[in-house]
Amino acid sequence: MRLPHPLAGRVALVTGASSGIGAAIARCLCEDGLRVVLAARRLDRLLALAEELGPDAHAMQVDLRDEASILTLFEQTRARLGGVDVLINNAGLGRRTTLSDGSTEAWREMLEVNVLALTICTREAIRDIRDMRARGVDGHVLHISSMSAHRVPHASGMYSATKYAVRSLTEGLRQELYEQGSGIRVSSVSPGFVETEFAAVYHGDPSAAERTYGQYKVLEPQDISEAASWVLAQPAHCQVHDVLIRPTRQER
Repeated sequence: MRLPHPLAGRVALVTGASSGIGAAIARCLCEDGLRVVLAARRLDRLLALAEELGPDAHAMQVDLRDEASILTLFEQTRARLGGVDVLINNAGLGRRTTLSDGSTEAWREMLEVNVLALTICTREAIRDIRDMRARGVDGHVLHISSMSAHRVPHASGMYSATKYAVRSLTEGLRQELYEQGSGIRVSSVSPGFVETEFAAVYHGDPSAAERTYGQYKVLEPQDISEAASWVLAQPAHCQVHDVLIRPTRQER
C-alpha cells in the first residue's frame, strides 16, 4: 500500500503522457492521489489512458511544436482545474543524425520539442504557480532529461546538445527562483536506456527497439515514474537537482 503523498489533491500536468515514461508517471501520480492532466498529440491514446485512470485524469491534446497550442493547454487547465501545481516536462525525442551531414528538420524538431517547448511550458506553469501560496503549496517543475545530458553518445550530438540544454535550464531556473525568494523547486531525472518507443523513433526503424533493449535488462518506465514520485515527495526544504538512473549493465 502506498503511503499518502504530500501533494495528494494537487494538479500535475504531464507532457508526452500518451506512452512510455509519461504514461507511467501519470499512472503513478494518480495512485499518489494527484489530479493529472495528460498532455500529448495522440488524443486517442490519452482518452484511453484517462478512462483507465479514472476521474482524476484529464486528457488534453497539445502540439508542443506550436506555442499557441501550448498556451491553450494551460488556459484549459486553469479553467478546468484551477491551475498547475506540478509540471512534468517529459515529452522529448531523438533522431539519429550526425552534426557533419545531418537533417536540419531533424535538428529543428529535437530543439523545438526537447528545449523550446519545455521552456514555454515551464514559463506558463510558473506564471500560474506565482499565486500558489494562496492554495497552500509551492510548485515543482520536474524535467525528464537523459543520461545524454552527462555524456555524448556516438552520432547523437544534437540530441545530446538538447539534453545538455535541459541540464543548463534546470540550474538556470533554480538560480532565478532563488533570487526571487520563491519556494518553487526545480528538479530533473536523467534516465539511461528505458524500454519505450524512443529507440524506434530515434533510429526510424521499429526493429531497432529489440536491438537496443534486448542486449541486457534495461529500465522500465515504472522505474522512472517511481523516481519522479520520490523527487516530488521530498520535504519543502529539500531540492533534488538531478537523479541519474542507469540499467546496472549499461556502460556509459
